[in-house]
Amino acid sequence: MPKIMLAEDDMTMLYLLKTLLRMEGYETIALNEQEDVLVAVHREQPDVILLDVHLTQGNGVDFLRAIRSDRNLDKMVVIMQSGMNLMDECRVAGADTFLLKPYMPEVLIDAIRDGLTGRKL
Repeated sequence: MPKIMLAEDDMTMLYLLKTLLRMEGYETIALNEQEDVLVAVHREQPDVILLDVHLTQGNGVDFLRAIRSDRNLDKMVVIMQSGMNLMDECRVAGADTFLLKPYMPEVLIDAIRDGLTGRKL
């Protein structure tokens, strides 16, 4: 069962994502609001990270750059999401996919499946 890490500080969105992904058969891990993203990624080794751009812990794009510069993590699938259209910035930083909130559940599921099979949206 693929493991999806959720780095999202909106508690309603987090609950909805966890519910959706579990219904689709994915194992989900939600970051604690104060937890260091990179420490958690190293510890959990998820298959996919769903990473919000704006987090309490800092800027998701900065975390993405750090993930891409770490040779132990650089192949991990990272799906960035935001309510602002930051697609270009996220792509340049190394995102596999960018989702503009709000998005339909099937868009997220397709992005995860594509990421797991090596296809980029």
